[in-house]
Amino acid sequence: MPQPHSVLALLLLLSSILAGPLQAETLAPLPAPQPAPGFTLQSSGGAPVALADYRGRVVILNFWATWCPPCRDEMPSMQRAYEALAADGVEILAINVDEDAATIAEFGARLGLDFPLLVDPASAVTLDYGVRGLPTSYVVDRDGRLVFDVLGDLAWDDPEVLDQVRALTTP
Repeated sequence: MPQPHSVLALLLLLSSILAGPLQAETLAPLPAPQPAPGFTLQSSGGAPVALADYRGRVVILNFWATWCPPCRDEMPSMQRAYEALAADGVEILAINVDEDAATIAEFGARLGLDFPLLVDPASAVTLDYGVRGLPTSYVVDRDGRLVFDVLGDLAWDDPEVLDQVRALTTP
């Protein structure tokens, strides 16, 4: 019998294929901010990373996989955004769906990604966030609330997107 996380990965792959390539233009505000589900995951290097550790900071959560072409396409712009937003205290946590730490670490090294690449082996966090296609991203404000979401790949280093994220860093 297939494992639940394998079934989820297959469903996400199929939904991404059937929906076709999705490219978002900018961040979409959620109708009402809601608390971001907490989690603790291991980084691809084995260190524990908890969302609660970033309370008081803006966090971009990105759900992705190495087998997802739009996810791969989006990662270089995410790295550039990470570099552009570092001085503002913004963090990026990229949560991989259903792949092993070695695959994730190799991918990150090949692309020169400096932000944490997290392993969600049982897809528990992916399910908690209701991810329905890859890539999917959320922006968490300083109070730990989901305020923006994106279904599809996004040019994270676009000045308008950077401005939307930076606006959340000021009280």
